[in-house]
Amino acid sequence: MSAATGDGRPVRVAVVGLGWAGRTIFLPRLAEHPGYTVTAVVEPDAEGRRAFAGGGPQVFAHDRELDASLVDLAVVAVPNHLHTSVATRLLARGIPVFLEKPVCLSVEEADRLAEAERTGGAVLLAGSAARHRSDVRALHAIAADLGRIRHIDVSWVRAGGIPDAGGWFTDRRLAGGGALVDLGWHLLDTIGPLLGPSEFEQVVGTVTDDFVNSRSRQAPWRSEGTGLPVGPTASGTRDVEDTARGFLVTGQGLSVALRASWASHEARDVTRVSVEGSAGSVTLSCTFGFSPNRQDPVLTRTGDGRTTEIPLAPDPVGAEYARQLDDILVRLRDPASRGAAVTQARQTISVIERLYASARSAGPSRPVPAGRGAH
Repeated sequence: MSAATGDGRPVRVAVVGLGWAGRTIFLPRLAEHPGYTVTAVVEPDAEGRRAFAGGGPQVFAHDRELDASLVDLAVVAVPNHLHTSVATRLLARGIPVFLEKPVCLSVEEADRLAEAERTGGAVLLAGSAARHRSDVRALHAIAADLGRIRHIDVSWVRAGGIPDAGGWFTDRRLAGGGALVDLGWHLLDTIGPLLGPSEFEQVVGTVTDDFVNSRSRQAPWRSEGTGLPVGPTASGTRDVEDTARGFLVTGQGLSVALRASWASHEARDVTRVSVEGSAGSVTLSCTFGFSPNRQDPVLTRTGDGRTTEIPLAPDPVGAEYARQLDDILVRLRDPASRGAAVTQARQTISVIERLYASARSAGPSRPVPAGRGAH
């Protein structure tokens, strides 16, 4: 028994995957959080395992070595194409899983996750951390007072920030896509609470790759202080989009304009969420993620011809991940969590697949993901 079942002890966690996200985002925050204790790590690469030799959590080379008697939760932070296979194996053995975005790369993979959750009796938790930002929460609170929501404009545009160019992130066979799968998942998850149960009836999109082959547009913060190389690694493949644009319309007539860009002509990395309602609008300009090329958050509300800036408390970079860990503890204890994450993930990947399909039908000048979101 653990804190997940209410006995007050910390949740025993296995971190599966010791890449940038596992080492830089999750391990330090799990170690600091009183509700968790890291009891195991899983990493197939011998060099990655070596850092944990000589004490601390148990070290395994494969997720098949984990057992439900050893851990109460597995945080899965492996490359995108492995998300579903790793998570389904763990769920089938009765181990609850928190799965980093993208939760899956196709609707078919979402269905496999749902089946593993049902048959194994363990809960799947998922979602991006962006909706746990304090400024995003403030935007959601104001949006609830804007009457009927008519339109949402959401974008994450980096001046330059292509992750691990030449590694698995830019290989669509392994990543499932480019900026749309990576940044777009955060954006769609962020606006999810504003949409409610609405389904998109119309989805059109385009993708471009003007910057993905530029070495100068890589994301240096993914290598600094981690020991990861800067520059092309692994296959060297770069066949994904660096920018995706979409326009979506629900059956109730709510429209969404979306843009996700790893690189652009802009000077700074800016995330923008603007919500227009029948009684006013609210706009947040900030920078999601860890880029040092940031814009300070600014939240404004407009109505009756007047725009007012809403004060925001300072929020350290990455604080949303600590709040996400708080949320995971709550959801682990809540029986209503069963099936909820995979339902949301299925909706999200369905939109992404439809955006890629629209881009293909428009006669793109470059390959875009197909099928499983990847090939």
